[in-house]
Order: sequence, then structure tokens, then C-alpha cells
Amino acid sequence: MSTELVINSGTANEVALALLRDGKLAELHYDNAEEFAVGDVYLGKIKKVVPGLNAAFVDVGYEKDAFLHYHDLGPQIRSLNKFTKRTLTGKQHWSLSDFQTEPDINKNGSMDQVLKPGQNLVVQIAKEPISTKGPRITSELSVAGRFIVLVPFSDRISVSSKLRDKEEKDRLRRLITSIKPKGFGIIVRTAAQDCSVAELDADLQDLIKRWKQLHRNIQRVKAPARALRELNRVSALLRDVLNDSFNSIVTTDKELSEELRTYLKGIQPGMEGIVKHYEGRVPVFEQYGIERQIKSSFGRSVSTGKGAYLIVEHTEAMHVIDVNSGNRTNSNENQEANALAVNIAAAEEIARQLQLRDMGGIIVVDFIDMHKAENRKKLFETLKELMKNDRAKHKILPVSRFGLVEITRQRVRPEMNIKTREENPDGTGQVEAPILIIDEIENKLELIASQSKDNRIFLHAHPFISAYLTKGFFKNIRKDWSKKYKRKIQVVPRDSFKFLEYHFYNDKDELFEFE
Repeated sequence: MSTELVINSGTANEVALALLRDGKLAELHYDNAEEFAVGDVYLGKIKKVVPGLNAAFVDVGYEKDAFLHYHDLGPQIRSLNKFTKRTLTGKQHWSLSDFQTEPDINKNGSMDQVLKPGQNLVVQIAKEPISTKGPRITSELSVAGRFIVLVPFSDRISVSSKLRDKEEKDRLRRLITSIKPKGFGIIVRTAAQDCSVAELDADLQDLIKRWKQLHRNIQRVKAPARALRELNRVSALLRDVLNDSFNSIVTTDKELSEELRTYLKGIQPGMEGIVKHYEGRVPVFEQYGIERQIKSSFGRSVSTGKGAYLIVEHTEAMHVIDVNSGNRTNSNENQEANALAVNIAAAEEIARQLQLRDMGGIIVVDFIDMHKAENRKKLFETLKELMKNDRAKHKILPVSRFGLVEITRQRVRPEMNIKTREENPDGTGQVEAPILIIDEIENKLELIASQSKDNRIFLHAHPFISAYLTKGFFKNIRKDWSKKYKRKIQVVPRDSFKFLEYHFYNDKDELFEFE
């Protein structure tokens, strides 16, 4: 698998990031320097404590107060409050080696016994503002690096549960014990597997620098204000997903390209050469086919190939995905095998869609019914395997007798929602972006080629669509399709058709029907 990261620096405050795996859009992010991002640390001010909710509302500078539940305080909240108070008065050094921690709070205690209105409090964003809600925050601070996570006011060393090798876990625990500073706990991430002590120590020193920066900023800012920003979305993405499959990082910003080379040299020496500065006249997302993929991936209907497609519906309570075969086969004998094939292809697209749109909360998928238990089990295992690399916490339930699969996926930021519909050229309502019609036409052509023995296929379409398919100066799409599907394809311009209207006919002038 080859992985590419394309970065489009549109404005000074917003950067668009597209992660491509084997040329297919896998993740899309927009990094805004002004937003309240997961991992940002703020010096907030408690507005009110609500005993009935056992929670507090904290002003962190957002239009809505942030929500802090008692269970999100962390057991060492008294130590954090003591550290904050001493830091604000200039009595506390960044180091915790001589810091006397306070006793842990009662896990079943009450918020009004710990916090008071008007009090300054250091908090970290756990969930970004979504819809009408303000940020969800925690006082259990952590600073994440590539291989380890630094946790203040703790002495505990934890190793990722995804590392199964007991000897490797014991080795990493020994190495961390030899370099861990007093007063800090360490969580060892999955990426630390096979790391040397030098690599772990370099990551640790970088995290300590960021902790020092947080300490300095707490003294400088006035609540409510951000005291430490999580790594920008570019660096955070590289930190979490960078591996040997990366073969290209392209950016339109020359300064950012230099920063990325320096960053890569620090975390993965030898890979800085994959960073390229894009200077072409064609917009970078157009050059790499990303704009087209965005339009085809974020609509209500999403193709999975050979006529099958998904219908994606979003509600306030949950997301619903319906799998449709699109009349992919008419053979009753192969109905079960066909259902399994369509469901497996749909599962691959669903796993991609969940990450691409960053869909969170409850997701219900209505797969095509299968009668055999072994096929339902195979679909379940396939879906679990496909979602193994999803960084968001998730849980998948087995396929029910009705063909339904329930998924819960961690929601930490607003869902990526891009409008793909445009004004209809005839002035009546809206239609999907015209560029998508070409993908839709080819999808149905592929279906015809897989089911029909007709050597000649006639496509009747609006003259504009017809010209696009046949008159290209550098690329003749009709000829490409003829070679690809081994059929003689003839495009017939029809002045009476609406702009996005089209139909397929065979040699006998019979219409191909689709569901």
C-alpha cells in the first residue's frame, strides 16, 4: 500500500489535508488555528457548579461554556489545582521532582466538594464543540508524542494493550523506567514497538519541552485562554499514522514544507526527502483528483462498484447506512453468493466512509439479508478487520438475523459534512454535482458489461455530456471505456434530454433497466 498526504494551505488560518491510500481518499481534515481542538489545554474559569449533574461549566473562551463532569476531573485534581495556584503566584517550577502531590479524590464524590465558582482551572479539550454544545473537557492532563504519552502527577507506566508480545512489553517498561522523570507517568503507544531507548528518550525530551511551555504560558495568560495548543493537524496526523508506506507528502506552502522536513527529521530520520513543495498552476486538490473524490464520497448516495451503492442518512440521534445491490444480478441460484459479495464490498466502503466523514455516535448498517450463519459471521469478521486501523474507539456488534449491524464510534469532533448538491441548470431545485454523473454512468456501464453479452451499447445523453465523453482533446473517455469493458460504445447526443438525463440501449433499441 502506498500512502500520500496532500496539504492545501488555502488561507493563513485554514489548511486542508487529504490522506490518500493507493490513490483513494481515506481521510480529510481541515485545520483551523482558531478552533477548539482535541488536546488543546486551556486556563479556564469555573462559571457554575451543578450538584444535580455532578458537573461544572467552565469558561474557556468559547461562546458556550465547556462541560466538565466529576468523572473527568481525574483522581489527582487537587494536585493539579495546587500546581496551578503555585504556578500563577510564581512559586512553582516546571519540574515535579520535589512537588508534594495531594491525596486522590473520592471516585464517588461530589463536584461542589472539589471546585468552586470563580476558581481558575487547567483543563484539556476531550471533545470539540458539536452542534449547540460547547466543548467537553477533562482535568486529567496528558501530552501525546509519537511513541509515548506524558501524564503529570503520576508514577504509573502503562503499555498499549494492542502490543501482544509480553517480552516486548516488558522490554519497553524497563526502558521507560530508566528514563522516566519523577512526578510523571508514561503511557507507551503501539508505535513504540521495537524502539530503542534513544528514540524513546528523544520523544520524552520533546514532551518535557511542551510541558515547560505549558508551565510558562499558565503564568502569562489570563483566564479564559489557551495555554498549550495540540500539535497542528498536519503534525498530529503524521505523528499518529506515519509509517513506511508513506511515499509522498505534498504541500502548497513552502514554509510548511521546510517545517515538515525538520519535523520528519526529528521523528523519522531519512524520510524528510518525501516532502515536496507543489508549485503547479492547477490547484493541488484538482491535480491529485481529490476534489472529484470529495464530491463522489460525501453525497447521500455512494457507489461501491458494479452497480451496488450505499445510501447514507444522518440524523441528530444516529447515522443509518443502507446497502443496495442495484440489481447487480438476476440469478436466483447465486442470490446468497451475490449478497455476500455486495456486502463485503459495502463493508470496505463503509469502513472508509466512517473515517472519511468522521462519523461518531451510533451507526446502524442495513446489509443485504443473508440466510447462512457462516456468511453473516464472515461479513462481521471482515468488517472488524477493515476497521482495525481506525484510530477512533469503536465497537461492532455481530450481524443480526435482520442483516443489521450496530456500530458505536467515538465522537470527539463535528462530523465532516460537505455539500455535494448544486443548483439544477434548468432552475428547478438541486441536483448532485454534474461531474458525478460521469462516475454514475460508468458505474452502470460496468454493471451492463458484467451482465449483458451485447457487443454494442448505445448511451443517449444531453449534448454537453456527449461532447465531454467524446470530444476530449487529451482524453477520449468513450474510447477508454470501450477498451476497458471490451464493448463498442456509441454516444448519442439528445437535444430533448435534460442536462443530467441519460439512458442505455442495446443493438435492438431496447432500454437497459436499473433499480
